[in-house]
Amino acid sequence: MTITNRAVPLLHRKEWQMMTPAPVATAAGSFVIHDVDDTDNLALLVASATTHYLYHHDEDAWVQIPSGALAGTFGAGACGARLRWSAPVTANGGTTTTITTTAAITSLAIGRTVRMLTGTAANVGRERTVTSVLITPGGTSTMTVTPALPAAVAASDTCAVDVGRFAVLSAGTLAAGSFKLFDPLTMTWGGNLSITGLPATWGTDGKMVATTSHEDYATGTATAGGGAFLVDGGKTWTVNQWSNSQVRITAGTGAGQVRTIASNTATALTVSAAWGTSPDATSVYVIEGNDDTLYLAGNNAVTMYRYSLAANAWTTLTPGVARAAAPSTGMSLNWAQRTGDPLWALESDIRDGRYLFSLRGGATAALDRYDIALNTWAAITTYGPLAETFTTGSSYDLAGSYLYIRKDATHRFFKLSVRGNLLEPLATNLYPDGAAVLGDKLWVKQLDSSGSVAWLYSLTNSGTVLHRLMLI
Repeated sequence: MTITNRAVPLLHRKEWQMMTPAPVATAAGSFVIHDVDDTDNLALLVASATTHYLYHHDEDAWVQIPSGALAGTFGAGACGARLRWSAPVTANGGTTTTITTTAAITSLAIGRTVRMLTGTAANVGRERTVTSVLITPGGTSTMTVTPALPAAVAASDTCAVDVGRFAVLSAGTLAAGSFKLFDPLTMTWGGNLSITGLPATWGTDGKMVATTSHEDYATGTATAGGGAFLVDGGKTWTVNQWSNSQVRITAGTGAGQVRTIASNTATALTVSAAWGTSPDATSVYVIEGNDDTLYLAGNNAVTMYRYSLAANAWTTLTPGVARAAAPSTGMSLNWAQRTGDPLWALESDIRDGRYLFSLRGGATAALDRYDIALNTWAAITTYGPLAETFTTGSSYDLAGSYLYIRKDATHRFFKLSVRGNLLEPLATNLYPDGAAVLGDKLWVKQLDSSGSVAWLYSLTNSGTVLHRLMLI
């Protein structure tokens, strides 16, 4: 059911609501991870290296999860991001309507999308809705799905569920265990991901972004393909506008294959690795955000890093145009996934999903934009007004076309139009904030996919108080 927000600016008053307080006070480095996708009921509070809580929006309540036992010295620079898909789950059998696994999955899968990844050819790439989960203690878990799959699920088939995963990076001297993934599907931590290629120490401030595949930016049916390319002769794309996004074959020959796009012409995509099965004129595809990619910035340096989940490896980016200055305390890094502006959604010259926006912090107003496709930075010097500055205690989230900002420890809130280059006042919360500490503690939760009804959640600095404000 879609609910329409009929509140009118000036006529209706924006009022803060007090929500259930966090179980522990936020401190230096504490942060909240949330994804604006409408199905995302969960937010993760990483309070320290060992203390973490899930917030359930529909219940307005918190529950502690197992310790991530993060290495390093938790504090300034700690950060994380939300991925769309769970870790792959291996089946030990099933039917056309059931997937059985020895993995200890939870009922969070109910109502979510499951995607078949590998195995039985007729099923690969198919997506179904999980209607129930039957759990045998100490034994198997069985997901029932609808509609039926084309073929029975076989042993060793793999799938993933869109309950998401939380990527978390600690701070201080990085070591094995500084970078981990938490999977709500099994309520377990995936351990000791690579830190090779990152600085020996990580501090000052830090932000991580996932470019997940919630949105389809283009779709079509190939006219040809082979090797490491796919052709759609009816397109008029701008050269290299799709670089570093991903293409997924959804039906026809090669269904289920996903590749990162290395480059494109007006009608053809070149992918980063050759197709296992070459697409042809039956292959239906979508272009979307890259599920394999995380971006990391901060550490008082202009350098930005990109992580590949598949390779478990970090790459130091070498932009064609370098960032003008290093981000400092109170910096931001946010992905403009879908603005709602038809000009930004124009398939022949896409802007949605293409940019990361980053306020530099450090008591400045400077704003930079990173072009994912072209691997270049640009300083945005024309947004106005430029009098408000941001530093320690500031928090951020980007939803639609607005970057929402809580300024320092002032409890003053703003919204920055990323397509209009305009900073506007949003609200002031008269409840006193605590001492300014680093770490994002601001997020937007939409009621449904329409985005008509949305709330801005704000967790205080150095405290437990949680408020929300309906966005009008």
